[in-house]
Amino acid sequence: QVQAVESGGGLVEAGGSLRLSCTASVGIFSRYSVGWFRQAPGKEREFVAAIIWNSAYYADSVKGRFTISRDNVKKTVYLQMNSLKPEDTAVYYCALRYYSTTTYYDPDEYPHWGQGTQVTVSS
Repeated sequence: QVQAVESGGGLVEAGGSLRLSCTASVGIFSRYSVGWFRQAPGKEREFVAAIIWNSAYYADSVKGRFTISRDNVKKTVYLQMNSLKPEDTAVYYCALRYYSTTTYYDPDEYPHWGQGTQVTVSS
């Protein structure tokens, strides 16, 4: 059974940084695409970033501020978030699916999800 656990959320002032981690219990981790999504109160879950093999993809709203990376030995994906803004406040989720390059931005394409971690950016 595929499981994912996020960590690293917290409270930070605008302009600050956080690094989120997503550790998975899977077989060959390198074969999995991993996405980060977020959901703010009253809003739909939205795509943040994804990594497929070592190719990274970002939402326009975070491009240039967030960096996604992976360590296949540790079976962990990281989301480095810099220059945080109050509008980045949300619960952040990581999601996994077996290797696929299509529609990486669509949460419905990911069958395995973590429990989420809260990120709060104060102004």
